[in-house]
Amino acid sequence: MKAPPDEVKLSREEGQALIERLQANTLTGEDRGLLVKLIQLYFWFTFALRETKISLGRLKRALFGEGQRPPPPPTAGGEALARADASVAAADDATPAAESAASVEDSAGVPPAPAPPARRPGHGRRGADAYPGAERVVCRLETLAAGQRCPACGRGTLYPLPAGVEIRIDGNALLSAVRYELEKLRCSACGEVFTAPAPAGAEKYSPRAKAVIALGRYYLGLPFYRLDQYQALVGVPVADATQWELAEQVADCAYPVFAQLEQLAAQGEVIFQDDTHVRILALLAENRRADATGETLERRGMHTTGLVARVGERVICLYYSGRAHAGDNLSALLGRREAGRDKPIVMSDALAANQRDDDDTLIRCHCLAHGRRQFTDLEAVFPVEAQHVITVLNQVFEHEAATRAHALSAADRLAYHQAHSGPLLAALHDWLEQQVQERAVEPNSSLGQAFAYLLKRWETLTPFLRIPGAPLDSNTVERALKLFIRQRRNSLFYATAHGACVASLLTSLIATCVQAGVNALDYLVALQTHRHAVFRQPAAWLPWNYQENRAPAWVDPAPA
Repeated sequence: MKAPPDEVKLSREEGQALIERLQANTLTGEDRGLLVKLIQLYFWFTFALRETKISLGRLKRALFGEGQRPPPPPTAGGEALARADASVAAADDATPAAESAASVEDSAGVPPAPAPPARRPGHGRRGADAYPGAERVVCRLETLAAGQRCPACGRGTLYPLPAGVEIRIDGNALLSAVRYELEKLRCSACGEVFTAPAPAGAEKYSPRAKAVIALGRYYLGLPFYRLDQYQALVGVPVADATQWELAEQVADCAYPVFAQLEQLAAQGEVIFQDDTHVRILALLAENRRADATGETLERRGMHTTGLVARVGERVICLYYSGRAHAGDNLSALLGRREAGRDKPIVMSDALAANQRDDDDTLIRCHCLAHGRRQFTDLEAVFPVEAQHVITVLNQVFEHEAATRAHALSAADRLAYHQAHSGPLLAALHDWLEQQVQERAVEPNSSLGQAFAYLLKRWETLTPFLRIPGAPLDSNTVERALKLFIRQRRNSLFYATAHGACVASLLTSLIATCVQAGVNALDYLVALQTHRHAVFRQPAAWLPWNYQENRAPAWVDPAPA
């Protein structure tokens, strides 16, 4: 019902006369035709108003957030819905929140989930072990030592105990400076000047300073000009152009490792992909030149692609910014995949930009959370139908949470979902098809489109019921893209494609360090300090193994 009915022109006087003829039961054939058009116009207007309300609701959520959810409506929405609810209840009469401990253990061979522990007593402060990056200073008893006579009683002998620990936190600028004043002496006879040497290894910008700049820009999202202003405020100015040069030097030390991470990620069992938009001034200028000259560009858009690969127990995050979208970048990555490997599982949303021409070389999964979102947007307008779908899908996600809580293997997780989520989704699929076949939903309405979204992509939305290890949603890569979204919100754009490439490289290394639980600052310092070793053997300088291959900088030989 997208198109409005034929136009109806009716003045106030004509309308009043029509009402009088209707009340007197003296309608003409022309009156009957006019009343049919008015009834059609009423239904079209109701449909259009409902769709407008949905669009306005989406705009309101985008501006002001979700807000408080309304309570679930009663499920008395018709016989078909009641039958569907009954079938869902029969298919899954015990969800992870309500099923007995015995049924969990019988279905998947795992122990029941423990009851949530009571809140532990205590002050909630962090212990000393929570500060692995703290500088260690040993404070000794200057006048006492183990083995001496006790000065208090004079009878006992002192023996050592474990050291007490106190944490004291200081503050300073992101970049601090040390001023070396080198003493000078001049000979009165020959004029020779003797200058005290600076400390060994002193350089104006240390590897640690460069790493701090890289983390500030590509993890905290601080624009260079903002850090420039802050450093000037605290008396240690560093120009924004200088900061860029120093970050570029860090990337120059790190790009062999990035290439090694790409090679490893190409062999991943599961790969998540998604895009977010990016602004690159050089590419925008290229678009304007093309508009002025009439030149046709193959691509005009700009994207930052996030690819998160699970390789065994490791998680690798890769980013690419430029004209290519997620499908292009995934194709380039899988071009490095070794022959003979199983098809990778690729999870994304259903946007066309995420697809590849050769999707048959992989196992495509679509995000079930995006399918659920189709109905959460409609909950206020179609409360009964939307709430039914949301309730079923929420139970599926509860089952997924139960598999994570029990740390199930891929095979056990598959069996668990087949036993618990499979009947739920089968009943939901039957109900969706029944609603469409019985014309209980308008196909062109937002609700009808949400139904079509699920039915059209049912096979790619539910591979976790057939394939071990298949994920349910793309939340992993969406969380990873927040690093680039943070940069975009703070600094809006990159000046050149090279600057966007440097950002992608360093953000990839930082995000991979976060996934591995590695100190990213220490890692970036190590890559700079051992640059020659990194270029000779980048596989030995990955975030999870660089400590094993680390050596003092002074024994790192120069390249042959």
